Amino acid sequence: MAKEFTVIIEQDEEGYFIAEVPELKGCHTQAKSLDTLMKRIKEAVLLCLEVQGEKRTKTHLVGVQKIAV
Repeated sequence: MAKEFTVIIEQDEEGYFIAEVPELKGCHTQAKSLDTLMKRIKEAVLLCLEVQGEKRTKTHLVGVQKIAV
């Protein structure tokens, strides 16, 4: 049975896409294209699950908010 994870994707000033899975500590990757990024984050999730087992931080994405300071 497939497990679902939340993936947060950002793009840096050089154009690279960065993906992070908050539920799995240290699970992140980057790539120049979104297609490559999605392949890499799936590989990263599998590796993190292999290393961490079923230890997941129980999180629930509430939303994204911008603030001015």
